Amino acid sequence: MTRLATGTQDAPQLSPWFVTLGRAALAGVLSAVFLLVTRSRRPAAHQWKPLGIAVLGNCIGFPLLLAYALRVVTASHAAVVTALLPLVTAAVAAWVLHQRARLGFWLCAVAGSLLVVMFSVLRASQTGHGFGFEWADLLLVGAVIAASFGYIYGAQVTPSLGAERVICWVCVMALPFTLPATLALWPTQPIATSSWLGFVYVGMFSMWIGFFAWYRGLALGGALRVSQTQLLQPFASIPILGEPLDVVTLGFAIAVVATVVIGKRLSQPQAAPAVVVPLHAGPVEQQGRT
Repeated sequence: MTRLATGTQDAPQLSPWFVTLGRAALAGVLSAVFLLVTRSRRPAAHQWKPLGIAVLGNCIGFPLLLAYALRVVTASHAAVVTALLPLVTAAVAAWVLHQRARLGFWLCAVAGSLLVVMFSVLRASQTGHGFGFEWADLLLVGAVIAASFGYIYGAQVTPSLGAERVICWVCVMALPFTLPATLALWPTQPIATSSWLGFVYVGMFSMWIGFFAWYRGLALGGALRVSQTQLLQPFASIPILGEPLDVVTLGFAIAVVATVVIGKRLSQPQAAPAVVVPLHAGPVEQQGRT
């Protein structure tokens, strides 16, 4: 949808800056209405910092870098790099939220990411778009990192604030900047209807409604574990895009699902061995061993 909104270098439509700020502004207006209707309370003082990082990651960093990259590379090319998003999200969750997992989980996460990368490269070659490293890949890597930090810091305050209110406050915080900028950048040249539809979609769903479920899922299931469900994204889009489900695609899908399922079972850190106190130990010895 972002590629549809921005167009290509040969046939540009909406500018990457307009798509980035405009989708956040659209989501911000909807968020303000939601917060007023539900009479939501203001975030506490300690919640503003993670919300601010989520603004930089999810409202500005990811959509802007992705939009600029998609002006240069195809969506299938971008899918190869963004396949690393689940692994990076898990790493950020381990660092920021101090969530731990067994070595087996990380092996499954790496294996799943490599499978999705291989599948994306294969699909790009099948559609006539070979994969070669481009300067825009640096933008895609930056987009992946920005999205990961936005996801994790948003999930950090979801248990206390609520998923819907997290993304709403994120969008409202950005509104004083995104709304005037959107009006200033409003296109003066004719824009295709399909590009406007892509813009409305990323504003309503990618930037707003989708986060209702995503932040809640990260908080309920643990960001480190739930991050791996993103690996299923390339395969979930097949029926939506009307692409054929061939044997190779099915094989990759089964393998990726297997890494997600196995990784989920290994996502909990190994329990420390229990200390057994002999029955004949005296009170002082028992206290010392405890």
